[in-house]
Amino acid sequence: MQVRLIPRELTKYFILNIHYAHRMPSISWSFGLYDNEELIGVCTYGKPASSNLQNGVCGKQNGKYVQELNRLVLKYNRPNEASYFVSQTLKLLPRPMVIVSYADMEQNHKGIVYQATNFIYTGLSAKRTDWKVKGMEHKHGMTIADEFRGIKNRSKAMREKYGDDFYLKERSRKHRYLYFIGSKVEIKNFKKQLKYPIL
Repeated sequence: MQVRLIPRELTKYFILNIHYAHRMPSISWSFGLYDNEELIGVCTYGKPASSNLQNGVCGKQNGKYVQELNRLVLKYNRPNEASYFVSQTLKLLPRPMVIVSYADMEQNHKGIVYQATNFIYTGLSAKRTDWKVKGMEHKHGMTIADEFRGIKNRSKAMREKYGDDFYLKERSRKHRYLYFIGSKVEIKNFKKQLKYPIL
């Protein structure tokens, strides 16, 4: 197997058709896992959706270094493929960098891949709610919100359009993992500035 940097376009089939979220994230770097010449997996990194998260991991001064491992999708998901794939992508990313990733409890994910690749466990994500519309529960809350992008009060606009079909649902919390890339001095500095407990 080989891991290669790939264009964003090659990730679309995997992310939109195989990954449970069925939604394209922000992508800064995208990697492909190849078995001979067959693309069997994609792993993408991008700027976190929340600037509060970006600046809150290791302080605002280190926010520019924070990227999220936001999609990991495998066609066959054979033993050890995921941990091998992630470990190889980490070697190919620019330095220094702070990687944050989440394991979704609603999908029964625990983050075993991150544990196997020496990520640091920092507990659960904060409690949040998602926007939902009756009959469209299969859609991600952000996908629904995108319809009203640029509108000042999106929740009000959604209530006006969907009425009683619009509601809020508590989002399942996620296991949060971190990985530091850089020199010994840079990693030491990141850990010193880390705002989350190492659990």
